[in-house]
Amino acid sequence: MKTGFDNQKYLTMQSEHIRDRISQFGNKLYLEFGGKLFDDFHASRVLPGFQPDSKLKMLLQLADQAEIVIAINAADIEKNKVRHDLGITYDMDVLRLIQEFRDRGFRTESVVITRYAGQSAAIQFKAKLENLGIRVYRHYPIDGYPHNVSHIVSDHGYGKNDYIETTMPLVIITAPGPGSGKMATCLSQLYHENKRGIKAGYAKFETFPIWNIPLKHPVNLAYEAATADLNDVNMIDPFHLEAYGVTTVNYNRDVEIYPVLAAMFEGIYGYCPYKSPTDMGVNMAGNCIIDDEACREASRQEIIRRYYQALNRLARDEGSREEVYKIEILMKQAKINASQRPVTVAANELAARNQSPAAALELPDGRIVTGKTSALLGASAAALLNAVKELGGIPDETHLISPSFIEPIQGLKTRYLGSRNPRLHTDEVLIALSMCAATDPNARTALEQLPKLRGCQVHTSVMLSPVDIRFFARLGLELTSEPIYESKKIYH
Repeated sequence: MKTGFDNQKYLTMQSEHIRDRISQFGNKLYLEFGGKLFDDFHASRVLPGFQPDSKLKMLLQLADQAEIVIAINAADIEKNKVRHDLGITYDMDVLRLIQEFRDRGFRTESVVITRYAGQSAAIQFKAKLENLGIRVYRHYPIDGYPHNVSHIVSDHGYGKNDYIETTMPLVIITAPGPGSGKMATCLSQLYHENKRGIKAGYAKFETFPIWNIPLKHPVNLAYEAATADLNDVNMIDPFHLEAYGVTTVNYNRDVEIYPVLAAMFEGIYGYCPYKSPTDMGVNMAGNCIIDDEACREASRQEIIRRYYQALNRLARDEGSREEVYKIEILMKQAKINASQRPVTVAANELAARNQSPAAALELPDGRIVTGKTSALLGASAAALLNAVKELGGIPDETHLISPSFIEPIQGLKTRYLGSRNPRLHTDEVLIALSMCAATDPNARTALEQLPKLRGCQVHTSVMLSPVDIRFFARLGLELTSEPIYESKKIYH
């Protein structure tokens, strides 16, 4: 848990560069925000010290002149794509984002559904948003995108998209996740604004890949692992290299779309203000790394976590083998393997010895505690209790929750609630612990240790239930699991 990133320096440098970019254009700038806007947990994991809400803190200074448009890909609505760090679908995350932005004083009234082709789920979602008073716009697939520039930049390309009506000088385009069509939304708006006689500008705020660190730096490899399902590939920016003779890192989708952007600016201004995709961005993150090795190690661990997530999705028929294969290649490039995640080794060794599911949790100081399956508790719940005991200095033999207290809860689950598994989940264990804390000082001490677990690593030898997965996420624990079901069933 070493700090490798200077967040305050980042806030200062980044806000200055965004202001400079806004001043280059008139009274209309479309600012594409890549990644997560106010809960960028990926960045906080690979750049330890980065605060998940850093981007939001910068934008709050511009709230009086900004509005936010949220883009979502119709295909992601149709297939119920899930934001794995929160455990909710992209369409539900749109509602969450709107509420979060409004609660913070941002004007957020519009949603654009990109690559809209009449998908039934997209039609239903559009109706739902409109019933809530939110304006919904549709952007359509364009034949030949992104290479047929003359067709794209025409009334038959961007011209057939709905024009998003905005009133503020700064329009922030964000989305639940990658592949949502943020850049295409910005370019479409530039086309429509130009037809209306408005010379709007465009800029890009993308944290990853970091342009001024090596292509194969673990931080950049971790970004590829995070977007393996999108087939994003980091690459040297050929336009920047040609224009300046300087090697910088970008990714394939930005490089592919750059000729379109250049052609659009030439149509608007008679010239393109950007000589490369890298020029489009305002990313100062690479200048704020203060401990390169800490960021490298954090990124290696993130790649391993992404590998396990891909394996778990494949086991649930939610992912693809290609995604797994790509991350395996990234692991080879980073010269790492799953055994370099200490909790993985500890959990799997305990499971092998006992021939039953096990869990391991790494504490902030590097100590590892484990938990095994028993008649009363699941392995993950046992590991959680052992962790708070260790942090609270409570002897291992001390019962934080009496078996006589757990048994009635098991009876409630099996006899009245229809559960086949009598063992307590993590949330049930903590509820029981909180009840014991009312009278037991040890239980109260244990409960007070929970905030110390945020950011800690945990691994289980079997895949967990959705309840346990969500609860670990709420506690801020970084969970991985072997892609194995606890029981051999054809229905789980």
